[in-house]
Amino acid sequence: MLSTFAYTYFGHKRMTFSQNLRGMNMQSFTHMDHRPPARRDWRVFWRLTRPHTLTAAFVPVCVGTVLAMGETSVNWLLFAAMMIASLLIQAATNMFNEYYDYQRGLDSAESVGIGGAIVRDGLKPKTVLALAVGCLGLAMLIGVYICAESSWWLAVVGTICMAAGYFYTGGPVPIAYTPFGELAAGFFMGFVIILISFFIQTGYISGGAVLTAIPIAILVGAILLANNIRDLDGDREKGRKTLAILIGRNWAIRLLAAMFAVAFLWTAALVLFHIVPPWALLALLSIPKAVAATRGFIGKIKPIEMMPAMKATAQTNTQFGFLLAAGLLIAHWL
Repeated sequence: MLSTFAYTYFGHKRMTFSQNLRGMNMQSFTHMDHRPPARRDWRVFWRLTRPHTLTAAFVPVCVGTVLAMGETSVNWLLFAAMMIASLLIQAATNMFNEYYDYQRGLDSAESVGIGGAIVRDGLKPKTVLALAVGCLGLAMLIGVYICAESSWWLAVVGTICMAAGYFYTGGPVPIAYTPFGELAAGFFMGFVIILISFFIQTGYISGGAVLTAIPIAILVGAILLANNIRDLDGDREKGRKTLAILIGRNWAIRLLAAMFAVAFLWTAALVLFHIVPPWALLALLSIPKAVAATRGFIGKIKPIEMMPAMKATAQTNTQFGFLLAAGLLIAHWL
């Protein structure tokens, strides 16, 4: 390789290897030493988890645990275990998504909203798949502890949740390619996670917990809908049949706005009917972020233009969940 470089640099194909070394100046070596290295640092793996989606995992755990505080004393080890397991399942789902979308030729270096570990950072597909399986394996081990401390029936529920995470983009008919992606995400990563978090602390499921889980489930589903609005044109070209494609961009934006409205109105109704304390209305402080998310999609066509709206949708879920949990905590302490 050095001989080839010397030939190009000096224009003399008969130069020997030793002459090449003498002929190269220090500037050439400096240029070679400072070429951008292959990205293999922690940031590559952090992006692979798609951190903007992780709110769909930790918000439900927080809300479910705070709801349980009104019924019993909290086992903080169980809370931590549930939090870590939920984050691992969400991260694994994102990694399976990265792997299978690449295998199907759906991702490229220009794709928006992906981790990009394979197409931009050069990770081998089998490495991404191994990381996904590893995350699920760790979640299963943590799940054994959770089951041992609460109920082994949760092993069935947890297995179904992990299977849903895999089949989101894996299997012959991935959930992500159908109109049911929002429903599956909201149900498994919103509704079910809240109820599991509540159950492992109390040993039962209350009607109040079920009703309080609904707006969180809606907002988790909204994250996926926002993602599908952003990717609508590309998904259509690749043969996907998402809900956004089925009803069209404008109606999908209207549906997103309606989901936000229902989540906020549902919370107000919970207070009105004394299912949750008035402090839960703190969650309504996230309304401006929801408005910004909806407006951010209007009139936009390019995926990169819709990234702020996508981010605002995830932030709405985060703000709503934390404000709801804060309100419930304040009511508990008072």
